Amino acid sequence: MITVHHAPRWPTHDQRVFAAFSFRYDAQLVPDLLANIQPMVDGWVAWDDRSSKAFYSDEPTRRHALLQAAQAASADWVLAVDPDERFEAGLSDAMASLTQVPGPLAYSFAVREMYSPLHYRVDGVWGTKRQTRLFRLPPQWQPQPRPLHTPWDQMIPQVKIIETDFNLYHLKMLTPERRRARAALYTHLDPEWRYQPIGYDYLADDSGALLEAIPHAKAYLPPHVDDGGLWMPPLRG
Repeated sequence: MITVHHAPRWPTHDQRVFAAFSFRYDAQLVPDLLANIQPMVDGWVAWDDRSSKAFYSDEPTRRHALLQAAQAASADWVLAVDPDERFEAGLSDAMASLTQVPGPLAYSFAVREMYSPLHYRVDGVWGTKRQTRLFRLPPQWQPQPRPLHTPWDQMIPQVKIIETDFNLYHLKMLTPERRRARAALYTHLDPEWRYQPIGYDYLADDSGALLEAIPHAKAYLPPHVDDGGLWMPPLRG
């Protein structure tokens, strides 16, 4: 279920960085994900969830297992990512300096919700989203999972979080069909909004959308070519 791949990059320091991700409905996006992260990491651990019989498998279980696999592979740092996400290419040049900072820490990235392959939304909450995705693995940890969604920094608690200027581009919001499907999926999984008090309808609300183009200096690679799929379980009935 979990595979480990060692892919040495141009070594500039002694800190080993492994990517961690899982895939199922978005498996076709993995090749471009690997092309995006390969200059940034020394390898990756991946959970192939395609054999799962559950409608939506337990995310905290997958993430905890991936962290254990990364640690078993002698990773010092983990770069957490999903198949529908791309880091800006410039992160590869900064990885050496980021991972030389001592202590229990993690780095957060600006999450850019893509409304086209080259434009992201910036109005309201859309311009303020951040997620912690690069963090040092401690010798031991006790995760603090919660159902449905567990942010990566809650899997490795008690770390200092440092904000970076790097972008993380999220492609799942790229089409209206995916935006509606995502809102419906999370409403189905959390109908009482226990895990997100603002609910999920806003995901499909395009009113007042203000978009910005990706600056040339902050582009991601490879360029995205959309396949028109949903990349998530469809709701029936």
